[in-house]
Amino acid sequence: MLPNITNAVWTRLERVAFIKSAILCLPLMVCLFVLGCRSTPVSGRKQVLLVPEQQEIQMGAQAYTEILSKETRSANPRFEELVNRVGQRIAEVVNRPDFQWEFTVVQSKEMNAFALPGGKVCIYEGLLPICEDEAGLAVVMSHEVAHVIARHGSERMSHEMIAQGAGKALDIFTDELTVEEQAIWKKAYGLGSQYGVILPYSRKHEMEADVIGVKLMAEAGYDPSAAVEFWERFAAAKGGEQQPEWLSTHPSDGSRAAALREELPNALTIYSKAQRKSGLGERL
Repeated sequence: MLPNITNAVWTRLERVAFIKSAILCLPLMVCLFVLGCRSTPVSGRKQVLLVPEQQEIQMGAQAYTEILSKETRSANPRFEELVNRVGQRIAEVVNRPDFQWEFTVVQSKEMNAFALPGGKVCIYEGLLPICEDEAGLAVVMSHEVAHVIARHGSERMSHEMIAQGAGKALDIFTDELTVEEQAIWKKAYGLGSQYGVILPYSRKHEMEADVIGVKLMAEAGYDPSAAVEFWERFAAAKGGEQQPEWLSTHPSDGSRAAALREELPNALTIYSKAQRKSGLGERL
């Protein structure tokens, strides 16, 4: 009869086996990491994408259909025409004919807009008064288009996949601890990943979309100076009430305006070379 081997011993053996497997799989992991690396357009930042683009586009189309089934489309044909015109003009300079661009206005007082992979963009009516004109609308639309072409949705999903994998590894390495000790480690990991990785990257995505967006709107022929003015109006409309930036998924409005002000000379150079210029465009 074989001697009894305690669960603790088996746990240690499993841990050793896990480490060996991880070491053996390291070359494959490195290959996947390298293959998943790309540079964002315009900004050139390196990013890791573990979700295939076609899968990402399918997920975006499905989510778009589900969201719009629960929302009410705008009944204002002028809003729809303006948003579609500005959106398509920005999409032209992006030159991604493989994307099925759709620009929709949602009937809501909410000051919001969002984009989904594959070119699905929605803006809420509540944000239009803050835009004031076509150039202000171009600030919002180019920002959302920038999220799409930079594949921020896929990058966010990739980060979540990596975080889940790291969480599973943490479970293995803490399996001999007490329930209370495991809870402490999980809490620490959760807070660390949330405030140390997920939220900072979310703010980075927003800032990057601002920078890419202001260049896109300039290339499309809209005055990029409108970007700084838009964020100043947006901050005023919210009454200046914002949670601390490190707790938020978005940078503060002041930080965004400052970053865009710094980027403005480059955007104005692009604007000066635009084939057609609309300035601020039509009033909303």
